[in-house]
Amino acid sequence: MDETSAGGLILDGDSLAASAALIGKLDRRGRLVWSLPKGHVEAGETFEQTAAREVHEETGIIGFVQQALGTVEYWFVADGRRIHKTVHHFLLRATGGELSDEDREVTEVAWVPLSELDTRLAYPDERRLAEKVHKLLDRPA
Repeated sequence: MDETSAGGLILDGDSLAASAALIGKLDRRGRLVWSLPKGHVEAGETFEQTAAREVHEETGIIGFVQQALGTVEYWFVADGRRIHKTVHHFLLRATGGELSDEDREVTEVAWVPLSELDTRLAYPDERRLAEKVHKLLDRPA
């Protein structure tokens, strides 16, 4: 079975001193695992629209998509079915809202400095996407 999602890394600034809004969820062992917000694409939505909506729903932060960061693919098993998931990630800029963990799927949310993403993000593919953001922000204007 195939699933497609979209989400991204939303920043509160446009420099290497910026922070990103991350979500924390409990894994099967009860450990808090930090990741980028993401979710299923709804009928009629573009990947960019899904990314902005999911970031807002899962973090409380409103933002706009600035550019694509990349796509991550992985396999997992749920309800006895093997699922191939594709997640389209984008770089977003915060324009409003307040950090909130009201989404029932999210245990915790936090603004995390870009310099700490490589140690906070649980998944190697997401750490690679965060490294792309470091390079994008480090470019001279």
